[in-house]
Amino acid sequence: MLTRRRFLTTSVTACGLLGLQACSGETDYAEAVARIWRHSATTLDDAAARTLELVRYATLAPSSHNTQCWKFRPGGDGISILPDFDRRCPVVDPDDHHLFVSLGCAAENLIQAAAAFGQHGEARFVSAAGGSVDIALTPATAQRSPLFEAIPNRQTTRGDFDGQPLDREELGLLAQAGRGEGVQLLLLTERQAMEAMLELVIQGNTAQIRDPAFIRELKTWIRFGEAEAVALGDGLFARSSGNPALPRWLGSRMFDLFFSEQAENDKYARQVRNSAGIAVFVSAVNDAAHWMAVGRAFERFALQATALGVRTAHLNQPVELPGLRAQVSDYLGLKPGRPDLVIRFGRGAEMPRALRRPVAAVIA
Repeated sequence: MLTRRRFLTTSVTACGLLGLQACSGETDYAEAVARIWRHSATTLDDAAARTLELVRYATLAPSSHNTQCWKFRPGGDGISILPDFDRRCPVVDPDDHHLFVSLGCAAENLIQAAAAFGQHGEARFVSAAGGSVDIALTPATAQRSPLFEAIPNRQTTRGDFDGQPLDREELGLLAQAGRGEGVQLLLLTERQAMEAMLELVIQGNTAQIRDPAFIRELKTWIRFGEAEAVALGDGLFARSSGNPALPRWLGSRMFDLFFSEQAENDKYARQVRNSAGIAVFVSAVNDAAHWMAVGRAFERFALQATALGVRTAHLNQPVELPGLRAQVSDYLGLKPGRPDLVIRFGRGAEMPRALRRPVAAVIA
């Protein structure tokens, strides 16, 4: 029987014997991480340079499969964030719900960064031409908030947490950060409630892994080795999930051998049970404007968590399948309201980081 231990041993042995490209490139990857995940080194008095730097901070936001499904259009006294439908995930996100949540995450980062550089940002969702987020910027007193300071340190951490609860003050700060107009945040910290949500996660995970189209789409966005991750600057870096870095031809074969329903379900069961809690974000209205608002609220939550030394990771399977989403709504008593995001949180070790494309690649 093939096991994860056998997978790791086989992969490392192959790298050592064959001298594969995926076993090198650590220097380029480390340089890319240092270049991307950082604070600005200057005060940015030049307006054009400041605009590009605000866009860079915005791109450090999370997105579904790290597709970075956005484009930025500077103009006048603001910046518009546009959906990049060429980078959508039609299988896991057929209604583009996650895509617009991602735009909201980017908008929140941009607004937090603008405040640090002396600009007040106001976001407005525009439904025309596919939808966009227009952010008006006006001069203000510069203020570096704890959320802004946390931007380069935030990551979606797909590893284990330490199983320890958060205290009441920490939970209160997370609840405050995750509030938003038209957005409800539910924090599940009782084990019975977390087990109920875990059951739905496992049902969703099982259904998705049994769907060949889901697997094909997921593999498209996995970056199996450092060289591939650096070259493309997007996607799910294998090492960020605790897997070894391999060239794509080998990583793809190993994925087919070892990515299984049982192994993934066991992983999610372990990770829910070693989390401090689960956060469920709910939109009052099921439309793109409210999905964007959920993205902003979630990003504030994630940044506040980072400032507290708390990590976050997604458990979105129950809200990605309509039948299970209805069960989540019933369990939580949501009438009306759509559950949009399911997030586990807790303290744990940092994982290797996913990368980002250059700012030039996302300017419309």
